[in-house]
Amino acid sequence: MKVLGIIPARGGSKGVPRKNIRVLCGKPLLAYTAEAALAARKLTRVILSTEDEEIAEVGRHYGLEVPFLRPVELAQDTTPTLPVIQHALEQLETMGEKFDAVCLLQPTNPLRRAEDIDNCIDCLEATGADSVVSVLSVPAEYNPKWVYWMTDDGKISLSTGENEPIPRRQDLPAAFHRDGTIYVTRREIIREAGNLYGSKIQGYKIDSRYSINIDTEADWLKAQAAISL
Repeated sequence: MKVLGIIPARGGSKGVPRKNIRVLCGKPLLAYTAEAALAARKLTRVILSTEDEEIAEVGRHYGLEVPFLRPVELAQDTTPTLPVIQHALEQLETMGEKFDAVCLLQPTNPLRRAEDIDNCIDCLEATGADSVVSVLSVPAEYNPKWVYWMTDDGKISLSTGENEPIPRRQDLPAAFHRDGTIYVTRREIIREAGNLYGSKIQGYKIDSRYSINIDTEADWLKAQAAISL
């Protein structure tokens, strides 16, 4: 299976300005994802998608290919991830290279491990899923069986539509949320179905020690502390 690793890194971050190339514990944030991706055995090729030449140069320094610059209109605050991935695939296919799947690796998680990338790709192959998404356990207090919707007048109802909540924490079913560390999706789902998931989605349980998503300065400090351990 030919799997393309795509690292999307635009220049216009607002929560943490220029975070993709800001130095975290001695090297740019982008470098952590570049190193994990290039160490993964299952990625056929790894590219950086950016509209920013400075970010592109940092990516090249850490071994990433930058075969094209992303159009500025695909690097806005409101730009979804899907068209960025579709653009990358289209560009490479125009150059004569076609892949079976794409592995999306957002640079906001510097704790990601190469082995987790490989395990997600193995899972895609073994299960025949449309996609594999890394997930973390949901704490009991946020379990859907205990979560309520509230109307404007204060009335609440269980998010599941059930009449009563499960009374004991020990009886709650396991629940998970996507953590954003790794997405692996078959090409036809991205190109033909037009989404990153498909209908057959496999969850890959990631160790919480290797999961963080840097959106704010507080997140940056958490990542700094984790890397410094």
